[in-house]
Amino acid sequence: MLENLIKPDETLDDLQNGYYLIQKKEGFRFGVDPVLLADFAALKKTDRVLEMGTGTGIISILLHAKKNPGSITAIEIQEEMAEMAQRSAAYNGLEDRITILHMDLKDASERFGKASFDAVVTNPPYMKLGSGIINPSQKQATARFELSCSLEEVIHSAYEILKPGGRFFMVHRTDRLVDIITAMRNKKIEPKRIRFVHSGIGKKPHLLLIEGMKGGRPELKFMDPLYIYDDKGEYTNEIHDIYGRIK
Repeated sequence: MLENLIKPDETLDDLQNGYYLIQKKEGFRFGVDPVLLADFAALKKTDRVLEMGTGTGIISILLHAKKNPGSITAIEIQEEMAEMAQRSAAYNGLEDRITILHMDLKDASERFGKASFDAVVTNPPYMKLGSGIINPSQKQATARFELSCSLEEVIHSAYEILKPGGRFFMVHRTDRLVDIITAMRNKKIEPKRIRFVHSGIGKKPHLLLIEGMKGGRPELKFMDPLYIYDDKGEYTNEIHDIYGRIK
């Protein structure tokens, strides 16, 4: 029975798109970032996609629901998180559409072969070591701080695994913008499209969505800003659209 896939310390959350996600009652739970990234990622129906650092599996499930690419492989270094994501895929009957593996993203090119994916999608840890107080929970700390991989290692692994002309999609914090652009350029993933995310109108952006192309020519397009809340403190129409809600 499907109910047996859910442990006593977990919840089953309705994504309101026909799919469900298993999460811990206490601990790391997904926020708006992966939802925005899944919407931002411009994938083709024939794409072979690698998600680096899948966590709960939320991005891969949303990518399947929104973009339905040819195949999705999701990797996660934390064994417990990878196992939970596998159960979410099984609960949704997506085992043949989403492959979730417990492994280090730095081993991706050795495992799958270089230049073997059309697209990489990632929501990596945002915080540099030494830039804040590390959460005492190992799972939450690994999700937020660069404990198991640095930004540069994420981008290097993406370059190795992408086909020429392959696309890289990432959500990150705006205060890491210089680090992001520098690392992408150094690894010949040319930034092509960027969108800043603001919590509200008149607020400074706190997140960014960025697309790069392996071996692409220099040309960066700035998209219109994305606002999460309107001046009344309610979700904007675009956020309702991204979530698939009817306002």
